[in-house]
Amino acid sequence: MLGLSSGAAQGQVVTEFSAGISAGSGPAGIAAGPDGSLWFTEQGPIVSQIGRITPLGVVTEFSAGGDLEGITAGSDGNLWFTDAAADQIGRITTAGVVTKFSQGITADAGPLVITAGPDGNLWFTESFGNRIGRITPLGVVTEFSAGITAGAAPRGITAGPDGNLWFTEFGGDRIGRITPLGVVSEFSTGITAGALPREIVTGPDGNLWFTEEGADQIGRISPLGVVTEFSAGITRPAFILGITAGSDGNLWFTEEAGNRIGRITPLGVVTEFGAGITAHAVLVGITAGPDGNLWFTEFNLSQIGRITTGPVTATSFHTTTPCRVLDTRNANGLLGGPALAAGASRDFFVTGACGIPAAAVSISLNVTITQAMSAGTLFTLPAQLPVLAFQAGMTRANNAFLLLAADGSGTLSFSNDMPSGTVHLIVDANGWWE
Repeated sequence: MLGLSSGAAQGQVVTEFSAGISAGSGPAGIAAGPDGSLWFTEQGPIVSQIGRITPLGVVTEFSAGGDLEGITAGSDGNLWFTDAAADQIGRITTAGVVTKFSQGITADAGPLVITAGPDGNLWFTESFGNRIGRITPLGVVTEFSAGITAGAAPRGITAGPDGNLWFTEFGGDRIGRITPLGVVSEFSTGITAGALPREIVTGPDGNLWFTEEGADQIGRISPLGVVTEFSAGITRPAFILGITAGSDGNLWFTEEAGNRIGRITPLGVVTEFGAGITAHAVLVGITAGPDGNLWFTEFNLSQIGRITTGPVTATSFHTTTPCRVLDTRNANGLLGGPALAAGASRDFFVTGACGIPAAAVSISLNVTITQAMSAGTLFTLPAQLPVLAFQAGMTRANNAFLLLAADGSGTLSFSNDMPSGTVHLIVDANGWWE
């Protein structure tokens, strides 16, 4: 699930939420859900729950049991999470119904981080098992270990702009890449010894960005495996943990030891923000929300934090029966054809379609590409954040919260990096923020 927008970051304001969160719960992973809320895991000796918080700060908790770690939105409209202690993958509906799957997961695997893959499945890391796991929306698990160096301790994982999955090797100071068929490549050149790569995310520049907990650095790796590390502007000790792509076209990360939120531009310029964050919060996970802000977990204080990225404001989410906003397979028109041409961009004026009002600032969508004549990535403009990657002849879909243009024109803008040919775009709305 992506939270994407246009516009540049301006002033930053931190707000912390604790009401409704059980004391001693230890919020850890966090992800944007398909219902316009943020969903997070809670772990601790007493509390093992899944939490949901609306952008207005209203919290609901659901009992899930176990040692809950990562969480992500799946292509099936549910949230998926890991239970490290029980070697299980969990699924929770937006109504709070929990199902857990263990068949096919090797004992003592220690599943940690989970992400939605380009193939419609969920992919997760097995830190203790030294494997990458894949689970279908029906709960069928496959594990992959070939090509992963012993002691790698895979941790973070994300869908890359190239149609593969990319993961960090916390124990090996490497970044791994695994194809949807399970073929693994590892990259270590350019990564500082003892870096302890932790979390990873696809950036707005078409590269992968990862945190280095041990080196207090942010790393960047291209789809070809070229690594660059950034440390300037990061106050030490930082113990950088989570990272996400922000709605402003930058990367945002958490500093556990520094008790700060960091922002790094695609050019590597770092800014840190600590004002408004309670001391000793222990910041862990971070994700972009449907309101254009960043949301993060405060493990030690049983709180969820929010930091603004700019002037975008949204106070209420409105659901609607799934409705087709645009389809380039239709006759040429404002919300129809022609297909997107290679390397070209196109603006779609969507307010008024499917009941989307002029006051809407973001839309909850399912974005589909089909009939691609060559491989490429679909981006939203002007932040140039990736929506999904695809191969020639492929039909692919992804859920996304896309912010409309900041000028009030009601515009959604897309581009692609295909070298040749065309691709068709289909967008279906299921709600909006205003």
